[in-house]
Amino acid sequence: MNLNSSALFNDLQTQGLQSKGLGSELSSRSVSTSQVDFSKMLKQAIDNVNGLQQNTSELRNRFEMGDKEVSLGEVMIASNKSSLAFEATVQIRNKMVEAYKEVMSMPV
Repeated sequence: MNLNSSALFNDLQTQGLQSKGLGSELSSRSVSTSQVDFSKMLKQAIDNVNGLQQNTSELRNRFEMGDKEVSLGEVMIASNKSSLAFEATVQIRNKMVEAYKEVMSMPV
């Protein structure tokens, strides 16, 4: 089975933007995967995880202070989302460190 990774990445990126309501912006400009900077993409992913954790903290504080607009269900869902995102980030970091060690141990 032959998969085109750049086409798959573009499809995922398009779906992500459409879910955020930004699909029309993507159609007006094309995104080339060769122009995507890895460090920017990594920073954006880490910022997203950080934002989820801050949102969870805010919801938890509001719930603990007795805010009637925040339910326990919302707090638990936000907590699980941030926990899952953080665990995925840690696993990606572990894989990157493992790959780096493997490359560094290769004979020159």
